[in-house]
Amino acid sequence: MGAIRIKNMQFHTYNGVFAEEQKLGQRLQVDIELRLPIETQVLHDDLNETIDYGAVYQAINDFVTTHHYQLIEMLANQLLKHLTEQFDVSGITLTIRKGAVPIAGIFDAVEIEVSTDD
Repeated sequence: MGAIRIKNMQFHTYNGVFAEEQKLGQRLQVDIELRLPIETQVLHDDLNETIDYGAVYQAINDFVTTHHYQLIEMLANQLLKHLTEQFDVSGITLTIRKGAVPIAGIFDAVEIEVSTDD
């Protein structure tokens, strides 16, 4: 099974529990891994035999910039559901990172990862 990955896509969104997050917004980072049988499916150097990365990016962009949730867990679950309905793949792993989290501590980001069953 092969994998196509798009890493560190960044979007300005209005997801969050606190009023400031919903009003001012913040940057979220998204990684996606799409699993499909590249070794047997892509035989003719033809885009129709694989996944169009541009279409995947656009689908993610359109969803995360127009849907607003309090929890990034909910955003991750709903985005995963949306992508599985749009793309014919064997499995998807989706990671969403949020750097601006109101926690008293030193860290890079909070990360949520969800996957479909292969």
